[in-house]
Amino acid sequence: MQKKINILNRKARFNYEILDKYTAGIVLTGTEIKSIRTGKASIAESFCEFNDRGELFVINMTIEEYLYGTYYNHKPKAERKLLLNKRELKKLNKEVQNTGLTIVPLRLFLNDKGLAKLEIALAKGKKLYDKRETMKDRDNKRNLDRIKKIYK
Repeated sequence: MQKKINILNRKARFNYEILDKYTAGIVLTGTEIKSIRTGKASIAESFCEFNDRGELFVINMTIEEYLYGTYYNHKPKAERKLLLNKRELKKLNKEVQNTGLTIVPLRLFLNDKGLAKLEIALAKGKKLYDKRETMKDRDNKRNLDRIKKIYK
């Protein structure tokens, strides 16, 4: 049994309001999947973008070079193609074009068959006052939990 890989984008929920989620496959080479299986990947600053042919790519996703890879090794910040149904791609493209929404990766994981999947979300950027409100809510919840813990 292989260990579970679950790489999160923690900043995404803070910076964006999540509207809709999708699970997409990723086109990877051999050394890229081996690096992901060792947990050497980051999606913290990445985003998704359509090219002129209507294909979806993840940009700025970092997969470190494989330690034992020779001249077959990959580029750490290469664009990687995402695999979705044609209907889902059309819907996402229409939403991004018309309403100005963004597609952000939320988490990178391995499914039961050992394939790398990327959970992406259609998101709307938060304003500064929304971020402050989120921080205030989080602090209030933390203080309330402390008080509840004392009086148990």
